Amino acid sequence: MDSPAIKYGNVVDFIKKKGEVKMKRMIDIFQNSWTLLLLLFGTAITVVHCQSQQSFITFGPEPSSSTKHIVLISGDEEYRSEEGMPALAKILAEHYKVRTTVLFAIDPETGYINPNYQENIPGLEALSTADLMIIATRFRNLPDEQMVYIDEFLKAGKPVIGLRTATHAFNFPAESTYAKYSFNSQVEGWEGGFGKKILGETWINHHGIHGQEGTRGMLDGLAERNNHPVLTGVKDIWGPTDVYGITAIPEGAEVLIWGASTAGMTPESPINWEKSLVPVAWTKTYQYAPGSPEGRVFTTTMGAAEDLESDDMRRLIINAAFWAMNAEDEISADASVDYPGEEGFHPTPFGFDGFIENKKPKDYE
Repeated sequence: MDSPAIKYGNVVDFIKKKGEVKMKRMIDIFQNSWTLLLLLFGTAITVVHCQSQQSFITFGPEPSSSTKHIVLISGDEEYRSEEGMPALAKILAEHYKVRTTVLFAIDPETGYINPNYQENIPGLEALSTADLMIIATRFRNLPDEQMVYIDEFLKAGKPVIGLRTATHAFNFPAESTYAKYSFNSQVEGWEGGFGKKILGETWINHHGIHGQEGTRGMLDGLAERNNHPVLTGVKDIWGPTDVYGITAIPEGAEVLIWGASTAGMTPESPINWEKSLVPVAWTKTYQYAPGSPEGRVFTTTMGAAEDLESDDMRRLIINAAFWAMNAEDEISADASVDYPGEEGFHPTPFGFDGFIENKKPKDYE
C-alpha cells in the first residue's frame, strides 16, 4: 500500500498531537527538504511538499504515481533563466498537468535570488523524484551535498534538457569531487565536462555577434520529412540571442534546428548570409559510464528567457520534454504553449547584472 501523502503543516500538527518529537527539531529537518520518510508508529509518512518553500517553487498537481515531475534548474548570470524557467514551468503545469519544481541560485545570507552567486542552488534533492531535468545554469561551483543529486540523476540515465549556457553549466576547481563536470574538464572520459559528455558540446564561442545579431531557427529538412516528434507544430523560431559556435555535430546526435545569424535583433531582421549555419538544437543519448543506463537528451544553444517569447521556441522545448520522457504520444501540434494569465510573458532583457534584485522564489509564482 502506498504511503499517504501529507503536507508539511499536517505532519507538524500530527507530530504535535502525538508528542513524540520536539517541534523545533522537526521544523529544522523539514526546512528545504523535498522527500522525507519518517517511520512513526509503524506508518511511513511522506512529506511531498515543504510549505515554507523559501528556496524553490512548485506548480501543478500533487505528486502521484501517474503525475510526471519535471525539475527546472536556473542559475546563469546573463540570460535570465530565473525568469524563463518559471515561465516554462507554469505552461507545463497549466496546459499539460505536469508537476514542476523550479530551483534558483540563492544568496544564503539574504535568501534572495542572485544569479551571480555561483555556489548555491538549494532544493536539488527534488531530482530524486524527477522524471526530467531541464537545466540552464552557467559556470556553477556547487557544494558536494547539492551536486550529488545531479550526479545520481545522471547515473540513473534519466532524461535531460540543456538550454543555452548549460553547455558550460559547471566550473569546479581541479580538486573538487565533481571536477569532471567542469566545462574545461580534461578528466578521461569527461573531456569537455557535463556539456560535452551529456549534452554534446561545451562552451566554444559566439558564432554570431553578441548583442548585435539574433538567431533565426531553420528546421532540418530530413528531421522534418521524417516527422521527428520534437518538431511537431514547429515552424517559426527567432530569438534575440546570437548563435553559439560548436566544433562538430555530437556523436550519435540528430540535428533538428540550424541557426542562421540575423543582421539585427528583431524578428524582421534579415539573415546574415555571410555567416554559415550552425546546429542550435539536437537530440542524442548519453551514458554516464560503461554499463550505465542510457538517457535521452535534447540540447539547444537557444533558450534564453527572451528567446521564450517565440511561441515555437516554447513548443520546441515542451515537445522535447515529452520526447525525452518517452511520452511522444502526448505531443500535439494543437496543444497550447500560451503563458497562463492575461499579463503574458515579458522577460527582462539579457545582459550581465541585469537581473531584478531583491526577488525571492515566491515572487515568480
